[in-house]
Amino acid sequence: MPKLLVLGDDLTGSNATGALYARFGLRAVSVNAPLDPDAPCFRAESGIDALVVNLGTRHASPPHAARMVRTAIELAGPVELTVKRVDTTLRGNVGVETEAVLASAPDARALVVPAFPDAGRVTLGGLHLVDGVPLAESPAARDPLAPVKSSRIRTLLQPTGREIAELPLDIVEEGVDAVVAALRRPAGIVVCDATTNRHLTTVAKAAARLAAEGTRWISVDSGPFGVRLAAALGLAPGHGTVPPVLAVIGSITGQTRDQVLETELVLDARYVDVDPERPDPPSIAAAAGELLEAGHRVVGIRTRAPTPGTPVDPEVAAKIPPALGEAARLVLGGHRIGGLYATGGDIAVEVTKALGAEGFEIDTEVLPLAVAGRLSGGPHTGLPFATKGGLIGGRDAAVACLEHLNHVLATGRNNP
Repeated sequence: MPKLLVLGDDLTGSNATGALYARFGLRAVSVNAPLDPDAPCFRAESGIDALVVNLGTRHASPPHAARMVRTAIELAGPVELTVKRVDTTLRGNVGVETEAVLASAPDARALVVPAFPDAGRVTLGGLHLVDGVPLAESPAARDPLAPVKSSRIRTLLQPTGREIAELPLDIVEEGVDAVVAALRRPAGIVVCDATTNRHLTTVAKAAARLAAEGTRWISVDSGPFGVRLAAALGLAPGHGTVPPVLAVIGSITGQTRDQVLETELVLDARYVDVDPERPDPPSIAAAAGELLEAGHRVVGIRTRAPTPGTPVDPEVAAKIPPALGEAARLVLGGHRIGGLYATGGDIAVEVTKALGAEGFEIDTEVLPLAVAGRLSGGPHTGLPFATKGGLIGGRDAAVACLEHLNHVLATGRNNP
């Protein structure tokens, strides 16, 4: 049977959420109500990891919405995680459907994390914001069929009679240990603040730690939290066995710095800073190795940016690409690396050369002027490789390349 059951209330959101689970390496299948009990997706041999059910209840009456939730849960049978997917602007029967899910699992608690930072939806002080505007002042408040009348999430969760706690952002910012301590309080529903993907990951890791102690969670979210909770719980294929990705960053433009920062926030990437005046490949590789041994999934080596206003010495700049290439060779020689990402054309050339590859077999274009494929020839032939120009793409360009590599490693498929 499926590991996860995702209950959506409209077709577009359900399919988009299924795509998120697929990107995390799960075989996701989306089906629409009315549900057929004899459908292949409900059979034990279906091979589905995440069953995404579009209930079509966004504009339904509350009693009908609750019945649809109960029916889907009964047909799916026991799963390891149930996710109630809600609209990013919390339209629809949010409270009624959440209560219906909880009623089906009396021992479970609900984590309500509707933030979708990549889409401008964040939660702060228990209030949901859309592009910085309180929800009740956003266009969602004027929806002709399902207007949202409050920005406070706990208000929108009515008519539940369960205790609702709020997890504030300052606790989330303190890290996993602080969130674990806060989640130990017995409220049946916890509304969590989050303004970045890093916050979603922190809450997911904390919830997973409590799950290991016996807490059963229901996720009520708009997509990105539920998939992170699934990963933290170890429900993704190959979780814990997929090898990490090495990123080699040579470009020192402001655009690249922003992209690297985004990988730290979204993917929890960790980097070794390289002094451009004294790049020492063995020391760089040793420091990267320590990060890998600590269990980080994305580890990188990056050139330290010069002091603003300081001109770059051409002779110094010329030493950086071969030094980073040699450091990458040493890292791959001493550690199991699943994929490689390089930004900057000269860096990609030197890394390829240092690894003894004859070339680069292109599989796909991740985004304009950023391509992914595999090394061809040499001791690392077949290694998934993505490369991008230093001045290419928006803030999320490096994240897109690294997520592509993670998808390839989890699924073996080159096209997400």
